[in-house]
Formats: sequence, structure tokens, C-alpha cells
Amino acid sequence: MQPTLERAGRVSLRELIPQGRFFGSDDIRFESCCGDAYRCEPGDLFIAFDGPDGDGHELYREAVERGASAIIAERPLPVSIPVCVVPDTRQAYGHICQLLAGRPGSSMNVIGVTGTNGKTTTSMLIASILNAAESRVGVISTLGRSDSQQTVPAPRTTPVPPEMASWLKRMSSNGCSHAVLELSSHALSQHYTAGMRFDAAVLTNLRRDHVDVHGSVMNYRKTKARLFEQLKPDGFCVVNADDPGSQAILPKLNAPVITVGQREQAEVMANVIERHPSEQTFLLLAGNETVPVRTQMIGDHHVSNCLAAAAVGLVMGIDLATVARGLEAVAQIPGRMQRVECGQRFGVYVDSADNPDRLAIALKTLRKVTSGRIICVFGTPEHRPVDDRPMMGRVVERAADLGILTGAHVPHAQPLQILHDVLDGYDRPARAHLIPTRAQAIQWALEQAKPGDCVLIAGEGRSGIVSHRGKAGTLADYEIARSWLYETARTEPSYSCFN
Repeated sequence: MQPTLERAGRVSLRELIPQGRFFGSDDIRFESCCGDAYRCEPGDLFIAFDGPDGDGHELYREAVERGASAIIAERPLPVSIPVCVVPDTRQAYGHICQLLAGRPGSSMNVIGVTGTNGKTTTSMLIASILNAAESRVGVISTLGRSDSQQTVPAPRTTPVPPEMASWLKRMSSNGCSHAVLELSSHALSQHYTAGMRFDAAVLTNLRRDHVDVHGSVMNYRKTKARLFEQLKPDGFCVVNADDPGSQAILPKLNAPVITVGQREQAEVMANVIERHPSEQTFLLLAGNETVPVRTQMIGDHHVSNCLAAAAVGLVMGIDLATVARGLEAVAQIPGRMQRVECGQRFGVYVDSADNPDRLAIALKTLRKVTSGRIICVFGTPEHRPVDDRPMMGRVVERAADLGILTGAHVPHAQPLQILHDVLDGYDRPARAHLIPTRAQAIQWALEQAKPGDCVLIAGEGRSGIVSHRGKAGTLADYEIARSWLYETARTEPSYSCFN
């Protein structure tokens, strides 16, 4: 569903898209647009593109009947109203939405974060660093939208063009100096950010993912690289030197690049000096300066995210001590190696790992800080590629001591088929414990845990996020685990619930 975007005063489409081919008029002047034929209102400029409700090129009559004043399309249409033909209507849609909103991004420092994993965490870390520097920050991410005064849940990682423009306008109106945007590959492929210019572009990593959507790894990489093509003349890139996929696109970048890394030589580096189940400490090195950072989020992947965020802060003129303070201020992020703490003598973590790579990283992280067994409750969301399912099973069989395969909180259309596909990845399927109801699987896993063990509850992705009274959501997995631990703490003296 595409909302209508309006502005005061008409604008010229000819001035915005001079290369467009106009039929029925030398120019099209408009003050509102809509990408959904069924929601068009009198006077709207209708943008025809293929969407969830069908191809707009086949629905143009609906738009005309509802009062559309003109149409942008990728081919001429047999209508009595003016038509502008362009090569890519989605790209035109993004430009039009930004224009109607008054190009709000031009008044802020806009930071885009993309990559296979770590986008949400890196976005939150960047925002925290900017807040530590007393900047007013707006954020768009998987976890919600914030205009610095209000935060609301997010139905998707990156909003569609009219929503994107509207949120940027809200941020600008509220006096935000910076906007941090988490950008999915889907959003980039559909040109949700067309018409925007970025001051910084961050690539967290580039792994094999969404090949079912993009057709090939090469296409996936090209899609992610679109962000760098939208940098301002003085913009810069941040790239993970430890990640081979990210390194592959470095030669194609035409902007200044800041590299970060833990293993490879980079301009901003880190060295982990202490690891514990509830925190870790690393040295952050930039130029001739070094500062210790103590963070309550664990794992080498989190250190990589911290480095990317630190690089953005440093290039934007924030001193290293303030950068470190901003990193340390992020105690937990929902579904990102999120600890569930109620005084129990074993670790419990919730991670929304919904692909094999993220699941393997989470298990590897916990192995480094766990003296006992690793118990993993996992599943795979229905929307994930079918090829991911056996790989998830293979990862758990090899990296966990006890694997509990389960379903989703929201029932899948074919739950048994999904479970069967996951079991195909096991060398010995009999080793897997199958409990289809997710809440029961979580409870059973917690009952099995002994002192020194660690329970990882994984695999729900963003589908497990629940909201409460219009506020940004938490994970249902977290609430289930915390509730069970709390009830156990009431009956067992050895527990002391303090979270």
C-alpha cells in the first residue's frame, strides 16, 4: 500500500525529469502523487509500477477513474490524460517523493547503513555516538522509526518512498542534525532512496544472501553498491576490511573509503582484550589514539559493528573518548545477542538469526564464553530461501550440543515441510529434538539447562517482534524466556531476579 504524498504548490515534472517523453502535454505540473491505483485521489500524479496489488501499467484505468491528473509509466498508455514515459518508474517515484517533501535530507547529515548482517546494530551504535556528542538524531531501522521526539514500530526495515520522505521531513522539522537509515537490499533494489544524497555510506559485510530475490551473488553485490552511488561530493564510505565480500567492491568505489577491521590492517582497528558471558572489553585504535571500550554486547561481530560506527563518528569530527562513550551506552538491542538475565546460573540469549551465517556467528560467539553445553532453540522463517533451511540444521548440529527445532510464533502455511527441510541438513536427524510449538520449545530448553550451560533462542528474525501500545517492539522469544525465568526465580531460592 503506497500512501499519497502532497506539498503546497505545484511542481514541474519536466524540470525534475527532463529526459522523460511526454504525451498529451509538454509538461505535467502536480502537487501530490500516489503509487497505488486504488488509493489515487483527484489531482494525483499516478506512478505505474509493479507492486503487491499488481502492475500499475495494467491498473491505470482505476487510477484515471479515481481522478488521477497524469501518469508516469514505462511505456505509453491509451489514456486521455498526460503521460510521461521514463525508463524506471520506481526511480522516478523516489525522486518525486523527495521533491514533494522539500528534499528534507539536504538539511541534515544523512548516514546510510547496509550489508548482510549487522545493519540494525550498527545503525543504533551510530545514533548512540551522535547522541553522546549532543546531536539530535533521527533513526529509521528494523526496530522502529524515530524523529527524535517519537518512536514507533516499523512494519519493514526501510520505508517506501513516500514514508521515507515523510519521516525525513519530520526529522528535519524537529531540528535533527543527523539521520541514520538502515537500508535493506530490497529497498535499494526498489529505489526507495532515489532522490536522496548521503554524507556517509556504511557497508557492514557482504555475504551470500537473498540470492533467490536478486538472482545471483553478483546482482546482490551490485544492489548493495547502489548506496555508494548516492553519496554527496564530499561523502565517504566505511568498509569492513575483514570481510572478503566487502573488499570485492572496493575497487569500484569512487569516494573516500575508511576501512575498519580486527584482523586486517585498517584505519580504525580493535583488539579484544577480555571476553565474558555478559560483557567484553576491546581497545579501539584510530591513528595515534587508543581508548578502551567496555560493552555489554558480546562477540567479534559486535566489535566489527562498533568499528564501523566509530569510523562514522570520527570522520564527522567526534573525539575518540566521546565515540567510546557512545558505544558503551548501548547495553542491549532486541534480538541481537540479547541477554535474558534473572539471576539464573546459566546464560540465556535471544538472537533473531534467521540465516545460516548469523546463526553460526551467534553459536561461535557463545562457544568462546561458555564452559558447559550450548542448547539452541531454532527455526527458520517462512520467507527465507528454501536453501537456507538445511544449512540452518547443519550449523546447529555441528556447533551446538543440543538442538531443538521448532516453529514460529505466527504459524507457517507449511510448518511440517519447513521442519522437514531443516532436518535434511542433519547428518543424524535423530539428534534433533522436535517441538513444533515455539513457546513450549523455549520452556523445555530452559528446563534442560544446568549451571555453566548457555541457551540460545534463535531464528525468528523480525517476524518475532511484537509491539506494545504503539511503542517500538521487543521479541516474543525474550518475553517468553524472561517470564519463565521470573516464575522460576519465585520458587527457587537460588534465583535472584533483578532485571
